Amino acid sequence: MRFGYWTPIFGGWLRNVEDEGMPVDFGYAADLARFAERNGFDVTLVPELNLNDIKGISAPSLEAWTVATALAAVTERIEVMAAIRPGFHLPAVTAKQVATLQQLSGGRFSLNVVSAWWEQEARQYGGIFSAHDDRYARTEEFATILRGLWTQDGFDHAGDYYHVEDAHLQPKPAAPPILYAGGESPAGKASITRFADAYLTHGGTVDELHAKIAEMRDRRADAGLAPFAHFGMAAYIIVRDTEAEAQAELARITDVTEGPAYESYRDFISKSQLEHVLDLRDYSVSNRGLRPNFVGTPEQVAERILAFQEVGVDTLLLQASPQREELERVARDVIPLVRAWAPTAEHQLAPVVSGGAP
Repeated sequence: MRFGYWTPIFGGWLRNVEDEGMPVDFGYAADLARFAERNGFDVTLVPELNLNDIKGISAPSLEAWTVATALAAVTERIEVMAAIRPGFHLPAVTAKQVATLQQLSGGRFSLNVVSAWWEQEARQYGGIFSAHDDRYARTEEFATILRGLWTQDGFDHAGDYYHVEDAHLQPKPAAPPILYAGGESPAGKASITRFADAYLTHGGTVDELHAKIAEMRDRRADAGLAPFAHFGMAAYIIVRDTEAEAQAELARITDVTEGPAYESYRDFISKSQLEHVLDLRDYSVSNRGLRPNFVGTPEQVAERILAFQEVGVDTLLLQASPQREELERVARDVIPLVRAWAPTAEHQLAPVVSGGAP
């Protein structure tokens, strides 16, 4: 199991808690990344939204690609996965940026290619927003241009959305970055099967992930393509000494009072095609993070993580609040159990270090 976490560019992940003790500040994000890579974490996802989806559109947030670039520069081992929405970027320019970031990071940079869902944000920031299936078609063409420029010289592309003529990119990345993507609609799954290297999903139950992974494996096989490199899942995690303490924290963070933090709710459920429609309680935590039920004692949470590993999940992208303190619990109390109960030679866990950068 690879352990990852979401870089908190919004000040937290909870729509019902105003101050989570997670400043919207690059210093916090950098300290968290350096801690994480010293203590058993493998990857961080930097989400991309120009408006604050968690605390409300007038709340502060950081710009994803600036943060991802800086994190790659101040870390040494952890994979930096930056989200990208094609409607806000040019594919050839993005290919050039990523090639440079691969060099800067020593090959640790990857992309989470997101087809987008927030129409209000697109209006405010001049992004391209269209019908659901059309967004996935654009995304697939975007990915085609990325790979073309990373692997060919004098690359040409004339498609429905982009035109690139005799394009050159040097230096090319030593290895093309992994393209992660997620989606649940028929159009989304079909597109992701064709263009992505790895599949990501919102949080779900073990049975849901079992079915979803089996379907996506079959889709790749039917298309005559190599298996996905990774299956990743988002999850919110609460670890306490007792189950009662963990459940009390869960009750606190899901005490729903609809307000400014829920401004994006209608856009999300109306512009996405979801297999499981969210209610406000689910939406109180980002990315359906409560569905995996990583809530309890270290032993309970480790057992649940191993259940997901058994059905094919190999990458967890965790959210927690406050992130630094909670990831310390995970690093100290959960990761050692998971790796002891299902040991793998490639992971050698260092002692938890609570200080700042070395």
